[in-house]
Amino acid sequence: MNTPQSPVHEPAIPTLEARRVKAVSIDLDDTLWPIWPTIERAEAALSTWLREHAPATAALAGNPQALREARHYLQIKRPDLSHDLSALRRESIRYVLLKAGDDPALAEPAFEVFFAERQRVQLFDDALPALEWLASRYPVIALSNGNADVHRVGLGQHFKGALSAREFGVGKPDARIFHAAADLAGVRPAEVLHIGDDAQLDVLGALVAGLQVAWVNRAGHAWEHAPLQPHATVADLMSLCNALA
Repeated sequence: MNTPQSPVHEPAIPTLEARRVKAVSIDLDDTLWPIWPTIERAEAALSTWLREHAPATAALAGNPQALREARHYLQIKRPDLSHDLSALRRESIRYVLLKAGDDPALAEPAFEVFFAERQRVQLFDDALPALEWLASRYPVIALSNGNADVHRVGLGQHFKGALSAREFGVGKPDARIFHAAADLAGVRPAEVLHIGDDAQLDVLGALVAGLQVAWVNRAGHAWEHAPLQPHATVADLMSLCNALA
């Protein structure tokens, strides 16, 4: 005689509850603009500046890959800088200047050249209309592990506030930075919708922190972190706005 089998219950896939959303936190790099074209332009500007002002450094490490290797080296040697990408970039420039025998004080103006160009971003086509729509309905908090400045980028008017890993001391996926974003918006974590592109830093981090999450999946990647699931997966930000309307 066959023994009846107990039914197998699949975990419920979460769905976005728009009525619960009282505030929005949003990632910046690769969510509002593509980051690598921006970094490549900034690194090219830095290399040009070094050739003029620190030729020995330019000869030693005048290509972006050499400077990236110096930055990776300092990430290991200076774990205290792990959440401060500006300081990490500045100190990697200083390290290469010293190694080449140039004046290490040039690290400050050299970094400013890089940083100014890093703020010249090219928004995804959907980013500005989506930000305008979101900001007209919710307090919006920028939440980033990077060093973009929403005011220097030219988007500051759409944000109630901004939190970065450098300022806060820990970055995504640590739950504390998501909770701090909720505090900044004046709501509970469960009332925040976090929007971001990174499956681990943004989606898993925000889910563990108790937020609703929208995964911006522009490239159509498969979700590989079951049983956890984002509340919404969208190919662009305006699709998310339509889901919230």
